[in-house]
Amino acid sequence: MYSFDGRVRYSECDEDGRLSLLGLVNYLQDCSTFQSQSLDIGLDFMAAHHFAWFISAWQIEIDELPRFFDPIVVSTWAYSMRRTQAGRCFTISSPEGRTYVQADSLWFVYDTEAKSPVRIPESQLAYAEDTPRLDLPPTKRKLEVEGPYRETRPVTIAEQHLDTNRHVNNAQYIQLACDALEELGEAFEPRRICVQYRQMALLGDLVAPRVHRWQDGACVDLSDGGERSYAVVRLSR
Repeated sequence: MYSFDGRVRYSECDEDGRLSLLGLVNYLQDCSTFQSQSLDIGLDFMAAHHFAWFISAWQIEIDELPRFFDPIVVSTWAYSMRRTQAGRCFTISSPEGRTYVQADSLWFVYDTEAKSPVRIPESQLAYAEDTPRLDLPPTKRKLEVEGPYRETRPVTIAEQHLDTNRHVNNAQYIQLACDALEELGEAFEPRRICVQYRQMALLGDLVAPRVHRWQDGACVDLSDGGERSYAVVRLSR
């Protein structure tokens, strides 16, 4: 298990002074990339060997959002390293062990030259450990989207949405979904967030959110305005 200590910064807070959802997911991403760097198989190593880790699905369970200046401990571990897919868990907790967030995620390795998924390189087996998976429901690799929806204003992908892989950062898809709900006046505080990433959105692409509502939450299909979908974000109370 890899962990790092932090403190909720003002720049990471929402209007209520609590850790925002964008800040929350960024902490999880930072933790996994910090672990990579600590094992000397981080960004420079992956760039030199022309591959990257891409996430295919998230399941994030929020017990409580820490507040501004609260000390936090962010942890991660890879509980599964199969031929082409890895499973990785995360937690955000207080130094005393109080759990704020639990998360599970599914990942694959992408060859940046061949432009296709590949078998997990031997160097990446350094992540493997015996720590078991969190006691969470199975993380779905596919989220169904059905029923009537309302469209919100399309978003043109700009530099601010991109990461080092030059595609939209994982956390930004969740923010786009939350922004769509806000635009419709239907924003709420989710307790569970599930995401399926379907296709990379790149600089200049148009993302057209389609909001499907149901009693306990919403499902936002981040489409290209046509038949294709970049990501599906399901938020539940």
